[in-house]
Amino acid sequence: MYLVTMLGNLLIILAVTADPHLHTPMYFFLSNLSLADMGFVSTTVPKMIVNIQTHNRVISYDSCLTQMSSFIIFGGMGCMLLTVMAYDRFVAICHPLHYTVIMNPCVCCIFIVVSFFVSFLDSQAQNLIVLQLTCFKDVEISNFFCDPSQLLKLACSDAFTNNIVMYLVGAIFGFLPISGIFFSYYKILSSIFKVPSSGGKYKAFSTCGYHLSVVCIFYGTALAVYLGSAVSQSPRKDAVASVIYTVVTPMLNPFIYSLRNRDFKGALWRFLSKIISC
Repeated sequence: MYLVTMLGNLLIILAVTADPHLHTPMYFFLSNLSLADMGFVSTTVPKMIVNIQTHNRVISYDSCLTQMSSFIIFGGMGCMLLTVMAYDRFVAICHPLHYTVIMNPCVCCIFIVVSFFVSFLDSQAQNLIVLQLTCFKDVEISNFFCDPSQLLKLACSDAFTNNIVMYLVGAIFGFLPISGIFFSYYKILSSIFKVPSSGGKYKAFSTCGYHLSVVCIFYGTALAVYLGSAVSQSPRKDAVASVIYTVVTPMLNPFIYSLRNRDFKGALWRFLSKIISC
């Protein structure tokens, strides 16, 4: 699964970079999402593979904080990019005549920079909360990576305040992207229902359906983990849900976004033909 994820997302980046036909905002954001997915899955899966092969589940405190920080940065980037892609589809469907003006290259680059900056702030905020913990009552994390919510449960001191702060930070950085996605799709659906032809409606739905399915899988499982961990004590269920949004979703992205896209399949075929001819 890890190799498929890395290869699939790498092919997206190479194909978008090499083919001028794909130099559009939608594919620009898609290539950045693929890059974020590669980083996201690489923060957890290689360490898990090593643990399985060596039968050694030990991770140092510094490595744990580094893994948690990288996990939040790349995961936050994925969340923000999903929001930006929803906005891109909103502009393309609701304001098609102004699309090239609104989604110009400068605006697209600003979106990427802001996404990284917000994700970095989220990562540092979570790190500061964990660094305040002076001791741990247990050294075993009930997951396959250093999950911030799991680390708080291991604190010796009363972590109620830290829990409140962490969930507040998570709610802010999670609620804003979800709100943007919901608002964009509310406007998109309102415009789609006004289209008189069934063919136009189908085209609009097919344009957004793949993106919306990834959003539902990613946010659904992520929310299940973080909200479920606050009200229940089922580490196994949390770990299974974590695997879905940290491993399965990045692997599905190339298939959902690209393999059923005629433009991308043509670009990918041209790219592979050039490699074979060389």
